[in-house]
Amino acid sequence: MGGGGARPGRLLPVLALLSWVAGLGVAEETPSRIPADKLLVITVATKENDGFHRFLNSAKYFNYTVKVLGQGQEWRGGDGMNSIGGGQKVRLMKEAVAQYASQEDLVILFTECFDVVFAGGPEELLRKFQKMNHKIVFAADGILWPDKRLADKYPVVHIGKRYLNSGGFIGYAPYINRLVQQWNLQDNDDDQLFYTKIYIDPVKREAFNITLDHKCKIFQALNGATDEVVLKFENAKSRVKNTFYETLPVVINGNGPTKILLNYFGNYVPNSWTQEKGCTLCDFDTIDLSAVDVHPKVTIGVFIEQPTPFLPRFLDLLLTLDYPKEALKLFIHNKEVYHEKDIKVFFDKAKHEINTIKIVGPEENLSQAEARNMGMDFCRQDEKCDYYFSVDADVVLTNPRTLKLLIEQNRKIIAPLVTRHGKLWSNFWGALSPDGYYARSEDYVDIVQGNRVGIWNVPYMANVYLIQGKTLRSEMSERNYFVRDKLDPDMALCRNAREMGMFMYISNRHEFGRLLSTANYNTSHFNNDLWQIFENPVDWKEKYINRDYSKIFTENIVEQPCPDVFWFPIFSERACDELVEEMEHYGKWSGGKHHDSRISGGYENVPTDDIHMKQIDLENVWLHFIREFIAPVTLKVFAGYYTKGFALLNFVVKYSPERQRSLRPHHDASTFTINIALNNVGEDFQGGGCKFLRYNCSIESPRKGWSFMHPGRLTHLHEGLPVKNGTRYIAVSFIDP
Repeated sequence: MGGGGARPGRLLPVLALLSWVAGLGVAEETPSRIPADKLLVITVATKENDGFHRFLNSAKYFNYTVKVLGQGQEWRGGDGMNSIGGGQKVRLMKEAVAQYASQEDLVILFTECFDVVFAGGPEELLRKFQKMNHKIVFAADGILWPDKRLADKYPVVHIGKRYLNSGGFIGYAPYINRLVQQWNLQDNDDDQLFYTKIYIDPVKREAFNITLDHKCKIFQALNGATDEVVLKFENAKSRVKNTFYETLPVVINGNGPTKILLNYFGNYVPNSWTQEKGCTLCDFDTIDLSAVDVHPKVTIGVFIEQPTPFLPRFLDLLLTLDYPKEALKLFIHNKEVYHEKDIKVFFDKAKHEINTIKIVGPEENLSQAEARNMGMDFCRQDEKCDYYFSVDADVVLTNPRTLKLLIEQNRKIIAPLVTRHGKLWSNFWGALSPDGYYARSEDYVDIVQGNRVGIWNVPYMANVYLIQGKTLRSEMSERNYFVRDKLDPDMALCRNAREMGMFMYISNRHEFGRLLSTANYNTSHFNNDLWQIFENPVDWKEKYINRDYSKIFTENIVEQPCPDVFWFPIFSERACDELVEEMEHYGKWSGGKHHDSRISGGYENVPTDDIHMKQIDLENVWLHFIREFIAPVTLKVFAGYYTKGFALLNFVVKYSPERQRSLRPHHDASTFTINIALNNVGEDFQGGGCKFLRYNCSIESPRKGWSFMHPGRLTHLHEGLPVKNGTRYIAVSFIDP
């Protein structure tokens, strides 16, 4: 007959079990405190990865004694997350703890290791265990796994989590031994189901004196509890707090899909970073390159995947890296025909400093993923390649020591923090949304703004990163890491690395550089960087503003060659050259005619041979330049006058004996005028200059990149002195008309 009644044959093992438990005696009502040296931590790890080493480091921090089972063995316990399995762990425990069966004063803690960190020490853990007054305590979970049909068999819990989690349990050695001796299944059977069936059996639960850590006093399983836990800083310590139960768990387990949250907590716990001490592990296991005779060999992978502003400067910065050039190899993928001229100029310079340079151009028609795989292979297939340094063309590395600083941190994968100027946009994400895209972590803004400084384990990084060569040839030996579903190549790389249990770090310990904006880069002009004043203001200033400009406000370098005529540096040589090139490329000079359809009324009383900024679509850039760089000078030299920074007429004038050699005396229709010399007297032309008639004062040697600033309207009648030979160019604005 069928049915669920107990049979005589099944009753004997249960009676035997009860008899054994009775022989162990009853715990004292007020037991003495268990010494810390009577705690043994057991874990299973058939391989070593970043999570395993993090676990051991946290155990070492608190002086736990850890025994690792399964090292060097093949894993036969199943596929891992979201699948049943894990029986191999119970089998290994069964074999290992038998030797402790008679040690009644020994407490054994079993815990996972790849996704676990300790947040407290042995004394705290043992104290909490004793207070629970049970022989075995399992972690509790709000999610039932793996058989949801067993839910009704669980004891009712009024406050706290109801279901057993086998990722962590603690108990007296004889009880733990007897528990795991019940195992008679296969390595790929489910360990949690095994322990669950014992727990939900009322007789066995009582016999083993098992309870669950319902309020997460010892164990915190993060899966299903992400809205319960927060990072807490108190008394110079970093802890994870369960706000539902007001508890501070000791063992934090990032089970299921919560690895990223655990990584976030692991950046702080146990005391990896505190508000008082900052980063306490940043100098752990580092390399001192100043102490080595031969620097590691590095392959630099350069990726130009879209038209990118300021590319020649980016390429030149590679040659300014503070690293022995004989230890470098270069792989360059350029997808853009537009940049081939820049690559050629760079190659002609770099070939004299770097022995091996491989360039893959647009004719290869490679996808981003294919190109990045190829670059990584360039290091992977070279046994002498110690590091692979990948840099996208939109990264401005302003710190020449970047490569050295990253190598010295001695991480498998590490990236320098680079941000977009004035924005929170950076090359990393602190968290991921459920669909795998960007989410803001609690500490993201503090890291980007430098309020928290350290080495941070993050779920996503891009644009620039360093990978150890031995990592590429071991864990990452398969080559197609940049392809995954329909993800972007960088997202594919990071997802693959995460699923392999590899940690990716971002460092903000130093100022490394910044990210360019490439989204609105228009390549229809001759010198397209001139238009980048809005998108990339810092880079625009570095390229186009005279390096002595700031001295106007600190060293009083403004000269006054004539009354109320001020002379100061404003443009770089490059700015002058590119503006002239842009105008000549456009080529539609006005010819110095009185009739001019470009201006209101159509008639110019004192015409020049010129091209208006508006004609080449540079007007908005030029007006912004006036507001950003001319207005502050105006306030300095014309005290009390606040310019609106507005000008109707902004133009470049061309003087030459063949077309227009001079300009007759006139007043400007402005409150004040700027006149910027765009080339060199004595080299590019002879003669020229400006004479202010009222003061009988002439300036005949204007300096390239320097600007005159003088009042307009009535006081400063002036004329353009004749050019004797060559061609003179000036940029003029009539400001506040």
